[in-house]
Amino acid sequence: LSKGRLRLRFATVLLRFGVGGFIERFFVWDYSTMPAVVNYGGDDDFYSGGSFYTNSTDLGRLCSISSQVDVYYPPRKRARITAPFVVGETLFEQSKQASIDVLPDECLFEIFKRLPGGRERSSCACVSKHWLMLLISIRKGEYESSKAVKENTDSVSDEDDGYLTRCLEGKKATDMRLAAVAVGTSGHGGLGKLSIRGSSSSSGVTNFGLSAIARGCPSLKALSLWNVPRVGDEGLSEIAKECHLLEKLDLCQCPSVSNKGLIAIAENCPNLTSLSIESCPKIGNEGLQAIGKLCPKLQSVSIKDCLLVGDHGVSSLLSSTSSLLSKVKFQGLNITDFSLAVIGHYGKSVTNLMLSGLENVSEKGFWVMGNAQGLQKLVSLTITSCRGVTDVSLEAMGKGCANLRQMCLRRCCFISDDGLVAFAKSAGSLESLQLEECNRITQSGTIGVLSNCSLKSLTVVKCMGIKDISSEAPLSCCNSLKSLSVRNCPGFGTAGLAVVGRLCPQLQHVDLSGLCGITDAGLLPLLESCEAGLVKVNLSGCLNITDKVVLALTRLHGGTLELLNLDGCRRITDASLMAIAESCVFLSDLDVSRSAVTDSGVAALSRAEQLNLQVLSFSGCSRVSNKSLPSLKKLGKTLLGLNLQHCNSISSRTVELLVETLWKCDILF
Repeated sequence: LSKGRLRLRFATVLLRFGVGGFIERFFVWDYSTMPAVVNYGGDDDFYSGGSFYTNSTDLGRLCSISSQVDVYYPPRKRARITAPFVVGETLFEQSKQASIDVLPDECLFEIFKRLPGGRERSSCACVSKHWLMLLISIRKGEYESSKAVKENTDSVSDEDDGYLTRCLEGKKATDMRLAAVAVGTSGHGGLGKLSIRGSSSSSGVTNFGLSAIARGCPSLKALSLWNVPRVGDEGLSEIAKECHLLEKLDLCQCPSVSNKGLIAIAENCPNLTSLSIESCPKIGNEGLQAIGKLCPKLQSVSIKDCLLVGDHGVSSLLSSTSSLLSKVKFQGLNITDFSLAVIGHYGKSVTNLMLSGLENVSEKGFWVMGNAQGLQKLVSLTITSCRGVTDVSLEAMGKGCANLRQMCLRRCCFISDDGLVAFAKSAGSLESLQLEECNRITQSGTIGVLSNCSLKSLTVVKCMGIKDISSEAPLSCCNSLKSLSVRNCPGFGTAGLAVVGRLCPQLQHVDLSGLCGITDAGLLPLLESCEAGLVKVNLSGCLNITDKVVLALTRLHGGTLELLNLDGCRRITDASLMAIAESCVFLSDLDVSRSAVTDSGVAALSRAEQLNLQVLSFSGCSRVSNKSLPSLKKLGKTLLGLNLQHCNSISSRTVELLVETLWKCDILF
């Protein structure tokens, strides 16, 4: 809106809501034309520079003394003259300050309180920063319209629903933008979720900006603050004081927030259900104790790299919220065996537990946690870089968690094959097992796990102890296993694949990415043994496989295959694409990046009538050139994503033509 139109609308609003006295004090009106002003519906007239009237005594117009200022004038409104002028001259001296700007802040405050709704407040906020600052100083409950709603219990306000979401990142995260959000969202449903990803710049968000949100957005339910060093206890306390509906709080890298701010949240936000704190060096045990005592609805808590948090805070939090707390994550904390004993005893409702980097927790702590028999509802357990996890403690956790279905062990260097097999036997409900960088685990351990429990998914990543061992001994089949992922284990090769093929005939998902040692001779028996039909196959980085594998794969599993990744398989040629075009019916995702395919292979794919590819990647295929343009256009009828990065034989002009034609497809080049 133009400045003139904003001021006219503002005056109209004042007259409508009975504050005309303010206008009469600071404006001179011709009351015979007042209806024309109130009901004004014509076009705005603007004049630039100099005098625009022929008669210098005509005071029915408002003019400018500056040649650089555009002037708006409504009909027959007399200007308020604050300085002497000479009749008969072509110019007269007038104050440069607009008459509305001489209103004291107290008057503007009272006027703004009587604005009927969010749209009018937003219009006034657009006039100047000064007006914006005045508007955000008014709490939501201080507006006359809000008071009327409170008095009438039958009326419902649509401004407090809190379904709007706003996210400010980097340089856009400033106090002024937060102030604008606070005013602008009030008339459009109310702010429900606010996420701030700040920076350490001097113009970042401060307590002032957060206070503006608190006063203007009482409907706020979720607040996330990342990397906002200038926001401290004052801003968080304002949020606590005004936003009583707050349910989720996420604090990351907030060095100025201490226990005081967290205590204020606990005292004023009883509906808090989720709390996440990361790298906040001033938050310690006192804040967590207050959360535990005053937030009975807490369901999820995550605390990471907070050095002041110890056993007292963790134990108080868990013992006070044990009835509803279901998700717990502790990482990099100075807690001991005592905290894990409390988890094992009071975690009766915990379903997801993540423990990482707990250097002061010994084998005894994990053993007690398992034997306490309190984690009967635990479904998912993830343990990373904890020296206290040994064969003995792992078996105890398997016995104490009767309903455990998902287990992930990362960088647990003291676990051996014996402990893993004992855990698999004791955890009767286990369905998914993930092992990462557990270097004492060998192929014997994984075979023992598959033979002793009904796993549905097994993932082994960077376990250097996995070596090829040929086994002719009879093995009991694991018919339950549907997904197998062995990634970046350099010792896993042909013999290991042969064992997997014999053990797991019902595989549907196979991920062997990064296994440079496997060859056609190892993969072919695995493909032939899969009876259920493979759905997803990832062979990226398997440098030694050839077209023989793809031909066998399409022949045996072309009717079920949906995803095939051959990224980096440099010996794959057009023969593979032709086989895919002929046999694959449901394939939707194909990646042949950095392979030896050419334009002929692309053309073969385009001729396949049954193919409905949605994602296709030729990244790094130097033999795919501009000649493939017609084929890519034909394939693009169903594509949602096309990767042509590092295709040096495809020109920019060809890509431009594809972008114009395939407007539904996201093209990377």
